[in-house]
Amino acid sequence: MTDIRIRPATLADLETVSSLFDAYRQFYQQAPDLDLARTFIAERMRRGECIVLLAEDGDGQAVGFCQLYPSFCSVEATSIYALYDLFVAPQCRRSGVGRGLLLAAEAEAGRRGASRMDLTTARSNRAAQSLYESLGWIRDEVFLAYSRRIPAGI
Repeated sequence: MTDIRIRPATLADLETVSSLFDAYRQFYQQAPDLDLARTFIAERMRRGECIVLLAEDGDGQAVGFCQLYPSFCSVEATSIYALYDLFVAPQCRRSGVGRGLLLAAEAEAGRRGASRMDLTTARSNRAAQSLYESLGWIRDEVFLAYSRRIPAGI
């Protein structure tokens, strides 16, 4: 696929980004819920808690997005970004859209003074892992990641 344009999304793009975000969540076995997707994205964007980059084809149709969250690395005492969401429409995969989004995210994080980006992906998502590694991302072999659900009402 050629002629891909990647740009920062704004609230004017909310419906488009929400649809892509809902498809992204479904990729990770979440039930479809466009209202939830819209509410979540709108809140993040309104609060300035994220950067959303939107990929469009030559006809202006949205074909992918990525979402970055600002964070910090205490050990390095520096700003970093977590690339938490990256999604390319199924019909556009293996066309360079994902690569373009990753490179645009790196450039955006660099412009904002970040020294690093981090991401996680499913162990089974070999296609994504191959793409990340082709761009110089290094799999962490030192640290283990843990998570814990917080019980409601605490």
